[in-house]
Amino acid sequence: MTDRNIRLDLIPGTLCDERMWSRVAPLLDGFDLHHVPLHKARTREQMRELIAAHSAPKTNLVGFSLGAYLAVEYAVAHPERIETLVLIANSCKGLLPTEAEARKRIVGMLEKNAYSGMTRHRLRELLAPAHLEDTSITGVIQDMAVDLGKEVLLAQFTTTIDRVDYMDRLRELPFPVLIVGAEGDQLADADDLRAMAALLPNARLHMIAEDAEEPSGHMVPLEAPVTLAAQMREFLPLA
Repeated sequence: MTDRNIRLDLIPGTLCDERMWSRVAPLLDGFDLHHVPLHKARTREQMRELIAAHSAPKTNLVGFSLGAYLAVEYAVAHPERIETLVLIANSCKGLLPTEAEARKRIVGMLEKNAYSGMTRHRLRELLAPAHLEDTSITGVIQDMAVDLGKEVLLAQFTTTIDRVDYMDRLRELPFPVLIVGAEGDQLADADDLRAMAALLPNARLHMIAEDAEEPSGHMVPLEAPVTLAAQMREFLPLA
């Protein structure tokens, strides 16, 4: 199998749209990229419906961050619909109680205040230090945040605080799975990704080192597009 005309169904993360893939997409020439418009959902059920409606009947599903968690959720519910799965920068565990409470506090603040985009503090959580001044990366993140706005952020936060821990269900997924993460990711625990790969029957794991030529924090498709594209190209022909 070659990568020519392989369809990929892409699920973005929180407060992201198809621009999340803008730096990696040109490196995936020959693939047929389809984007799940996750930002249009206002409920968890609508998120599931959008994934089903915008994915192939037998899909090569690619998820980033929240999209990766939702991709696992979809795969557990419908394993017969999955050809391959690519999970980027997220654990399929449920949120820790402390994380859930922190998100609830953020929701409370958002409901009372205006939202004007990503703060500098948030960008430091999302990005490797080397990319904080790279406007080709920060500009995409800020544009998505401002354009999608408070309503989308609130909907995505409030509807995804309660998460099932799917670690024990990974053994049920027989299809090939590629996991790509970054050792320097402050939001997705690298050990969780390694644990996921160990549980999956047919998994391939690539962790981007902090001293890699193309370092990355959480925003792997924007920060390490060459690395991600190379991993996807190597993985998909083997599926």
